[in-house]
Amino acid sequence: MTQTQKDRPWLIRTYAGHSTAKASNALYRGNLAKGQTGLSVAFDLPTQTGYDSDHTLARGEVGKVGVPVGHLGDMRVLFDQIPLEQMNTSMTINATAPWLLALYIAVAEEQGADISKLQGTVQNDLIKEYLSRGTYVCPPKPSLKMIADVAEYCYTNVPKWNPMNVCSYHLQEAGATPEQELSYALATAIAVLDELRPRVPAEDFPALCGRISFFVNAGIRFVTEMCKMRAFVDLWDEILRDRYGVENPKFRRFRYGVQVNSLGLTEQQPENNVYRILIEMLAVTLSKKARARAVQLPAWNEALGLPRPWDQQWSMRMQQILAYETDLLEYGDLFDGNPAVDAKVEELKQGARAELANLDSMGGAVASIEYMKSRLVDSNAERLNRIERNETVVVGVNKWIEGEPSPLQTKDGGIMVVDPAVEQEQTARLNEWRQDRDDTAVAAALAALREAAQNGTNVMEPSIAAAKAGVTTGEWAEEMRKVYGTYRGPTGVSGSVSNKTEGLEDLRAAVDAVSDKLGRRLKFLVGKPGLDGHSNGAEQIAFRARDCGMEISYEGIRLTPEEIVTAAVDDDAHVIGLSILSGSHIPLVQDVMNRLREAGLDHIPVIVGGIIPDDDAAKLTAMGVAKIYTPKNFELNAIMGDIVTLVDPQTLAAE
Repeated sequence: MTQTQKDRPWLIRTYAGHSTAKASNALYRGNLAKGQTGLSVAFDLPTQTGYDSDHTLARGEVGKVGVPVGHLGDMRVLFDQIPLEQMNTSMTINATAPWLLALYIAVAEEQGADISKLQGTVQNDLIKEYLSRGTYVCPPKPSLKMIADVAEYCYTNVPKWNPMNVCSYHLQEAGATPEQELSYALATAIAVLDELRPRVPAEDFPALCGRISFFVNAGIRFVTEMCKMRAFVDLWDEILRDRYGVENPKFRRFRYGVQVNSLGLTEQQPENNVYRILIEMLAVTLSKKARARAVQLPAWNEALGLPRPWDQQWSMRMQQILAYETDLLEYGDLFDGNPAVDAKVEELKQGARAELANLDSMGGAVASIEYMKSRLVDSNAERLNRIERNETVVVGVNKWIEGEPSPLQTKDGGIMVVDPAVEQEQTARLNEWRQDRDDTAVAAALAALREAAQNGTNVMEPSIAAAKAGVTTGEWAEEMRKVYGTYRGPTGVSGSVSNKTEGLEDLRAAVDAVSDKLGRRLKFLVGKPGLDGHSNGAEQIAFRARDCGMEISYEGIRLTPEEIVTAAVDDDAHVIGLSILSGSHIPLVQDVMNRLREAGLDHIPVIVGGIIPDDDAAKLTAMGVAKIYTPKNFELNAIMGDIVTLVDPQTLAAE
């Protein structure tokens, strides 16, 4: 069992980016100096959804969850003094992946790099965006076409680049079971390969299959998660061999990167998250057969807000200790021939195959988006129900709640706060960029880009030309919107009451009683202002409110404050719930409250949920917000009780 040669460690990454390209560049160079071996770039929401920093929808979102990259100048600064030919860079970007890759290639060429030697990955998975993360731009079919454009271009010009990460990470974050995570991700990969197959000669297709990689999640049930990874290896090999006739085992390898679970990180006793992260990392490193090619770990405080450099360093040290201090890499697979592991892997494979067959019968992943979304919402509801009923123990949350204050939460609250001035400064730089560029060259580049999109030809070459001409992220995406149209994904929350009403009898009676007093059914408007696509919380609140007997209005993500207030008027809402997890809650809630006041609707109670530090909660309360909920408020029934009390005419009269 002992090997003569120690295995090479996986790529050690930290998912990072914030505020500005300059600040993020300093963070990257600092992390590389500390021993990080690859870059993993987090982009802000305007960049991910194709808006410039001065767009209405970008308000409050600039530099919050990642770095803003609006044009070639930003990309230059982001990778200043970082030789891209020697780097392995992962860019977590989906809808605007062709554009960000175009900017990356343009900067690499400016550095004098041999483009054919560039190594890295663009995530470039749109189907999971419709299901879980919400940073899509265009409808599914043209989005699939652009995924294939990137893959086709990279195969010819940047052969060491992974043109797509099939991303099951956010599926688990949205509540997917292991079988759903396996089947939905593999169905996505099949849709992409079916789109790609006609684009290359038959003899080249196996090598193209070999460039498709995956980005997965690992939760706290680490034995199941390790078995899930072994199941992924077997199923991917099976699909490539049997469906696509790929004979070379090298091209059938399941290559994946991982970030371990953020969904399970707790706001309560957050120092416990360090142990959760370590245990989850073991699921994707212990089994050599199914070991990750790259690992990035969240920080202990990500349920509180943006991690500081020290927090990210701590997570990186965890990887380095496992890779360099232990003897893990000196052995073969520790689980081969284990009957318990073999049985669990087989069980997961059978469940995934059955669901894959189900999706195939519906026409594949693209045709099944609405079905998959509703199933994820149901699975997440079940997960939350088990926590509420104490069937699933979460230490410090529903068991062993008493504890000492964390010494890690220092005067800064234990998190990094992005200076609000960043947005104004970024906008000023954007305007300066627009003034200094050649408008004629920009117009010509945009016309060529539009023509390629309209003709159905590959958009990568004209995108690279547009990057060099000075086109902005918002301008590139606007051309895609004009040609391909926009899209609003399914919410997964129907208006019909589910069968999950057990234990809700008292709440349903209270909703009925208040509705009688109001003279009509209690109307609850749930809104997600801004660009934050993390919709799981909003979906579960709407799901539970509906099952408690309320009439709900939930239109999904990416609404402006103006649209939310207009909906409140049109729906004659009794209560408004706002969900924001991107850190943009202060400006967006302020805008909503001001507009309600102007519309004469400031009597409607507003509740807000999100990752909200205590200082910000006090500011929201001063604005007139009635209730504030953070991840520690996991008992949805308690929130439902608060809503009933807030809109009860008797309560309002007493106030």
